[in-house]
Amino acid sequence: MTMRSDCIDCQPAPLAAPRGIGGVFTSILNRIAEWQERREQRTHLAGMDERMLKDIGVSQVDAVREASKPFWRA
Repeated sequence: MTMRSDCIDCQPAPLAAPRGIGGVFTSILNRIAEWQERREQRTHLAGMDERMLKDIGVSQVDAVREASKPFWRA
C-alpha cells in the first residue's frame, strides 16, 4: 500500500528508528513504497497537458524537470 499525496515538493515524514531486523525490514519496505509513489507521481506529471499544469500552477519547464528526475531523488 502506498500513501497518496497531492504535494510534489513535500518531503516525506522522517521514519522512526528501526528496532531490530523487523524494523530494518520495515524501513526498507517504506523506502521502496516512497520510491514507487514518487515514480507514479512523476509519470502522472509527465502525462499532463499544458492546461492541466496551469490548473495546478506548474510550468511546462518545471514539470519536465521534475518528471525527468530519477525515482530515488527527492
